[in-house]
Amino acid sequence: MTDKELLKIDNISVSYGNIKALRGVSMNVREGEIVALIGANGAGKSTLLKAIVGQEPLVEGSISYDGEMLYEVKDKHYHGVPTYNVVKKGIALVPEGRRVFADLTVEENLDMGAFMLKDDALIKRKKEEMFDFFPILGQRKKQKSRSLSGGEQQMLAVARAMMSSPRLLLLDEPGLGLAPLIVQEIFSKIKLINNEDKVTVFVVEQNARLALKSSNDGYVMENGVIVLHDEAKSLLKNQKVRAAYLGE
Repeated sequence: MTDKELLKIDNISVSYGNIKALRGVSMNVREGEIVALIGANGAGKSTLLKAIVGQEPLVEGSISYDGEMLYEVKDKHYHGVPTYNVVKKGIALVPEGRRVFADLTVEENLDMGAFMLKDDALIKRKKEEMFDFFPILGQRKKQKSRSLSGGEQQMLAVARAMMSSPRLLLLDEPGLGLAPLIVQEIFSKIKLINNEDKVTVFVVEQNARLALKSSNDGYVMENGVIVLHDEAKSLLKNQKVRAAYLGE
């Protein structure tokens, strides 16, 4: 982990019609960190991730990555790079609900994750790395993705994102709808990706305890606003966080 700011979000707002889904959100993710964003359903967490990859335009503020501006609002006009260029720059999103290609095989899903790569030998090597990292995917590589369990589909969604060799991995509710033991396994893999592959991770997760235990830094969002920011270990001890999100 370094002090280098990889992702900087500066006073952004996003609106759906007359409703502001995000209001004046500022945060940063340092290179090498795992950063968690927690909050209730409808707080605006997924909207923030969509804004980072250009799927939701800003109405205020700016987002920069590795010192380069991705999106900004100047003189009330939104300027931003296309979403596919975000992948080129080294950002990958694992969307909420996994969204694997159900009628494609496991291997074909990984090929879709490598659509920006032109080197067949590199693609083959990346797939083998993913099969080593997620052995169950190697065993199922010729199966249609619809036949996988929820946990296996989540592993596939993460592996598909890793095919592009991202520097920043965004995860939207990776534990959603999964059994507790499977959620723990997913988060252990996320920590390995961070430690071994040196990938910076920004994770949105409703399982606040596990997310914060797995992270260096944490933010709490309520009604589209960041209301708390601290080291993750400090947020775990925060009485407001414990009462609202840890069930204590």
